[in-house]
Amino acid sequence: MCIGIALSCVSPTAAAQLEARIAQVIDGDTLDLMTAKARMRVRLADIDAPERRQPYGHRSRQSLIAICGGDLARIDTKGRDRYKNMLAVVSCNGTDAGAEQVRLGMAWVIERDVPKDSPLHALQAEARAARRGLWADKEPVPPWEWRGDARVSSPR
Repeated sequence: MCIGIALSCVSPTAAAQLEARIAQVIDGDTLDLMTAKARMRVRLADIDAPERRQPYGHRSRQSLIAICGGDLARIDTKGRDRYKNMLAVVSCNGTDAGAEQVRLGMAWVIERDVPKDSPLHALQAEARAARRGLWADKEPVPPWEWRGDARVSSPR
């Protein structure tokens, strides 16, 4: 099956890699993408950013706009979330958007989804130690706690 603009052809069961234009940044971990055939919602895999009305929510969204806004992005799909949105590693101009959000202190690593040896943990520890972004608060509230979502484990 072929998806989007100048895309890879893959079987429906395989992870897909494609290129698409960033149409809109919804929040710090969610993007709308445009392919030749459709608009689709994509969540950045392995991270959770503050909600739009949560402290740092606006800053997190602005950060993702600075990383990816309007660019052509490489999308490595990883499956679907519980809301049926595509989960993916999204790279803009060669930068892994999710990892950059964590490095800048604009998102948390989702512990249950990320292997212990993932470089995301080191990026989060570095941001926390430097008190970058949301880590400037004494006790930042992870978005899953802010939403009251007990299914996601805390990185603390």
